[in-house]
Formats: sequence, C-alpha cells, structure tokens
Amino acid sequence: MSLIITDDCINCDVCEPECPNGAISQGEEIYVIDPNLCTECVGHFDEPQCQQVCPVDCIPLDANNVESKDELMEKYKILTGAA
Repeated sequence: MSLIITDDCINCDVCEPECPNGAISQGEEIYVIDPNLCTECVGHFDEPQCQQVCPVDCIPLDANNVESKDELMEKYKILTGAA
C-alpha cells in the first residue's frame, strides 16, 4: 500500500527530496503523497525514506490504497521503465 501524510505534518520539507519517485508534493496545507507514484520505496530502498527522515512520525500506511509488495514492485518497474 502507499503511504499517507497525516495532519500532524509540520511542513518541515525533509520528506519531499527523499522520495525517489517524486510522489510527495506540497498540498494546500500539508505535504501530500500521490498514491499512483508511491511504492514505499520498493525497488529503490529497503524502507520508505520519507518515514526515516520524518521528525514527527506522521507518514503511516494508507489503508485506502492497499497494495502487496509484488504490486509495488510492478509499479516501480513501470515508473522507472524497468518493466
């Protein structure tokens, strides 16, 4: 599943440059994650980089966008042209 940024976000700007897929952008009030681009860093890293750098721990899994590791890997391949 993809990740989501909660209302606890303090707009510190550290997550956006860490996303290898460009899935994180500034929303109207807080940063947001595009579920079509988020692979939880599958294919790039062992752990989601945005979660690793977030100082307020506000990036949980998004229960509305459930995907298996295999589905995330397929998305990674499509996004990177490795398919």
